[in-house]
Amino acid sequence: MPGTTDARPTSALRAAARGIARAAASARWYVRQVMGDDAYRTYLAHERSAHPGREPLGERQFWREHYAEQDRNPGSRCC
Repeated sequence: MPGTTDARPTSALRAAARGIARAAASARWYVRQVMGDDAYRTYLAHERSAHPGREPLGERQFWREHYAEQDRNPGSRCC
């Protein structure tokens, strides 16, 4: 009937937008993991669960030790 609206295209667009948003969130997570952006947060979570009585390193000290370890053991980095 001419004048009626169909809700299906709108719901299909919303579903597509949700899929795109999920893909973007996954890509963001992956890039942050590869670049090491969450390394300190991951370290803190590990310290809290594995060593609850120990004081964790401050963020500055963590990054100093992190980069020093990378320099000692370069592994398979590109640079």
